[in-house]
Amino acid sequence: MGSALPVGDPAPADGALPADLPIDAAVPFGVYLHVPFCRVRCGYCDFNTYTSTELRGARQDQYADTLLREIDLARGVLDEAGALRAASTVFFGGGTPTLLPPGDLARMLDGVRAALGLKGDAEVTVEANPDTVTDAVAETLAAAGVTRMSIGMQSAVPHVLRALDRTHDPANVRAAVTAARRSGLDVSVDLIYGAPGESLGDWERSVQTALALEPDHVSAYALIVEDGTKLARQIRRAQVPAPDDDLQADMYELTDRLLADAGFAWYEVSNWARGSAHRSQHNLAYWRGYDWWGFGPGAHSHVAGLRWWNVKHPAAYAQRLGGGASPAAGRERPDAVARQLESVLLRTRIREGMPVAELAENRRGAVAGLIADGLVQGAEAVHGRIVLTLKGRLLADAVVRALTD
Repeated sequence: MGSALPVGDPAPADGALPADLPIDAAVPFGVYLHVPFCRVRCGYCDFNTYTSTELRGARQDQYADTLLREIDLARGVLDEAGALRAASTVFFGGGTPTLLPPGDLARMLDGVRAALGLKGDAEVTVEANPDTVTDAVAETLAAAGVTRMSIGMQSAVPHVLRALDRTHDPANVRAAVTAARRSGLDVSVDLIYGAPGESLGDWERSVQTALALEPDHVSAYALIVEDGTKLARQIRRAQVPAPDDDLQADMYELTDRLLADAGFAWYEVSNWARGSAHRSQHNLAYWRGYDWWGFGPGAHSHVAGLRWWNVKHPAAYAQRLGGGASPAAGRERPDAVARQLESVLLRTRIREGMPVAELAENRRGAVAGLIADGLVQGAEAVHGRIVLTLKGRLLADAVVRALTD
């Protein structure tokens, strides 16, 4: 049911922002809507999600109404602080947002539009399990203003899906893509590599199958073993092997080559798009350090350097909002050192890179060594930007350490 919440300062019951918060109205604003429901818990997942047996007092059929209360609260908080801006992006994540009736998702989006405002060219994404997407679902979402669907394919190989505890029918991935296309939606497919028992050949089959769907965008994430998950317990008991770092590196290099050959370009370490118009603007906003409000249990928010997070369980979330209180469990204002570390960590991951001038002065000299090691593109550095090479993308954490330690 998700990792533990951070330890921070208490959040005020009314959710008010500090009076001295340096709001910049020019910074884009995004909205994240968390839908914490899943039919089955995948063994590798540590997201804040709940199956029907874990809800303990919360009701899935009342969830949209509960979240709309937080949207109303946000309107008052942002208006009072002078931070109210129309949303440039909206992202329904989870969990499985499409477990809710599409009409509920439409009402939530309408709530954002009415209370906060939604830019005319806003990107609106819904994550979807392939088994939950029909023509009717896609049509309802498109009519509500959704522009993009991110479909959780994960793999095209049955034994790999079983290793990941994914229960969807692989044949339904194409059906979901077709339904989204018929409704005029952009399509992204999400893949995971490095599952127990997955070979390089298995992975190539998955990437090629994804490319045959002709999506606009592909996300490919290395499997990470998170503490407290079923997968972590299986590895600890030697029931399945741990991910092999060298094999995952080979899988990543294969992914980059196959996608490049098909006309995709990387724009973040784990994300490729068929042209800049199909990049996920919502996720780019996270990597660029923009502002966003995360709605739902366990969701995190950021405005002008202030971060806060909601209570985790849907029942506690509903109880807080039902009583007229903010669902925020805690918040923090990281100091300059922490903000600098986070900026390097996030911005070096994206193709546009980060300006060398924004590094701490005593770390700018490290760039030459990273170029010599083949981790940073020399030509980009000459023009004042840190952009990772393919090798650098594989060793992104090492680059961050060199630029911040």
